[in-house]
Amino acid sequence: MKINLGINTGFAVNRYPEPEVWTQIVGEELGLRNVQFTADMLNVSLPDHILKDQADRISSASAQYGISITSTFTGAFTRVNHLAHPDREVRSYWVSWFKRFVDLTVELGARSMGSHFGIFSQRDDSDPKCRAERLRQNIEGWHEVGRYAKERGLDFISWEPMSITREQGETIENALRLQEEVNKNAPIDFKICLDLDHGDVSSPNPDDTDPYAWIRSVATKAPIIHLKQSSSDKSGHWPFTAKHNINGRIVPGEVLKVLKESGAKEVELLFELSFRERQPADSTVVEVLKESVAYWREDILPTI
Repeated sequence: MKINLGINTGFAVNRYPEPEVWTQIVGEELGLRNVQFTADMLNVSLPDHILKDQADRISSASAQYGISITSTFTGAFTRVNHLAHPDREVRSYWVSWFKRFVDLTVELGARSMGSHFGIFSQRDDSDPKCRAERLRQNIEGWHEVGRYAKERGLDFISWEPMSITREQGETIENALRLQEEVNKNAPIDFKICLDLDHGDVSSPNPDDTDPYAWIRSVATKAPIIHLKQSSSDKSGHWPFTAKHNINGRIVPGEVLKVLKESGAKEVELLFELSFRERQPADSTVVEVLKESVAYWREDILPTI
């Protein structure tokens, strides 16, 4: 099994917007080589000349510090209804937005783009007939984006199972069902981006809040896994620091063991850590990231 360790740029949003700064942190201070670039770092609704200038700076700085952008993904600011929105025109806007995000993904040299699947309104989610219709539209939207992504040369699109029914894929059973549905007659492969801190705490099945059960069930369909420390009630989104590791459920050695047992052949493990704009958290980000990376490297290095 091949393990690639990297990081999602959520930590840098509004904190390190300069390409030359966040790439130096990732490449030199953390010593990581793989990056998942989040949409919050560079909104594709900006004018083309700005996007081109920023993309060129990112590519140049990435080369300077020896890192590769392997995928792109939506983020906190794009955690909206998008392709599951109840309004047709809004959904259409987001199809166009994702096509522009595909363009940026290609410009940055990444091989895949990803997002949460789509978020239902409370009304749509509570009406089975309406929910089914909205899901059909949601999948149609992804297939349209997928056709464009295939034309532009991407390998696959990833989607992230979430933690409540409105956000979809909240249980292992529902995630696997949605994975099957979106891949029916799909123009491109859709794969899972697994977050070990997600899962529905209201589910009667304890597996749905067990990160290792998720790995066993979906790892062969999930080439990307988001890492953050987690607790039994899923209230964490914590870094891997001594303070949080004491009661944290995510143990590197155990994750690697279960991944190997699952039959996964190659997995990219990405730190997806965000920090509140509060002190002392805001000024200790790099220090905390270093501790988190070191915690994982101890177990991962012998496997690489």
